[in-house]
Amino acid sequence: MKQKEFFLTSEGFLELETELNYLKTDKREEVLNTLKEARSLGDLSENSEYDNAREEQGKLEGRIKEIEYILEHAVIINEEASEKGVVNIGSTVKLQYEGEDDIEEYKIVGSQEADPFNNKISNESPIAHAILNKKIGSVVEVSSPDGVYKVKIIDVA
Repeated sequence: MKQKEFFLTSEGFLELETELNYLKTDKREEVLNTLKEARSLGDLSENSEYDNAREEQGKLEGRIKEIEYILEHAVIINEEASEKGVVNIGSTVKLQYEGEDDIEEYKIVGSQEADPFNNKISNESPIAHAILNKKIGSVVEVSSPDGVYKVKIIDVA
């Protein structure tokens, strides 16, 4: 079975490494201290503090394993190697939706870095999927759950 690759910018890779380091050191120690305190309260069979601490420990260890897996299978996007004027993962694109005057700006990132509130869209999203490998000036049809619409690629950086 082929293992999934995770496309990350160098900034995204660094953010995940930083998070992993924090979780393995400070957060893990914090959770262990909470467990010790809860254990000292006595009977574990009816100790909700202990149950909550164990649940938090499970979530923490799960997140650590998830980040380790992502970093192990990460493909770092080389933004400098991208062809000028062509949309790739790591590109910042300016798009104009058909029938509208406004121009929207998005950065195409891997799914792990996607943050729509900060205009970072996943390379797996319908719009990114439609514009990948297209050039400035192209008008592209985007198939989304809400229907089909067109966008024009105004700029690629």
